[in-house]
Amino acid sequence: METRIERAQPIDTEAVLVLLAQNGLPTEGLREHFTTTVVARDRGRLVGSAALELYPDGALLRSVAVSREEQGRGLGHQLTDAAIRLAQDVGAPAIYLLTTTAEGFFPKFGFERIARAEVPASVRTSVEFTSACPSTATVMRKSL
Repeated sequence: METRIERAQPIDTEAVLVLLAQNGLPTEGLREHFTTTVVARDRGRLVGSAALELYPDGALLRSVAVSREEQGRGLGHQLTDAAIRLAQDVGAPAIYLLTTTAEGFFPKFGFERIARAEVPASVRTSVEFTSACPSTATVMRKSL
């Protein structure tokens, strides 16, 4: 298989939303931040995505998803790496995330668990923090 990681295009919007829904991930607010989404394509077919929301005080990593038939091939790692590079390229000082299922996945990228109150106010205004993720979700940060 020849999988490419690249920036999402507007035509990818619906396919990414379907992929997120299939993985039980929130879709609210993604359209507003679609320009900072990366996707994995295998022979032209969208098989994964990761999105960043950019705020004055940092970036929010959300929606890292891989199609069920492609899981286990390292695409989640590749997508997370690409999102981290994108955050670095735009000068974000840190990346934050919320997770209810993947707390063990992100430390290998340098993410550490933090208290919700440690997240900058601008990032806490996101849909992920205000309504899409439960208050019990694990909060993590990677300084860049």
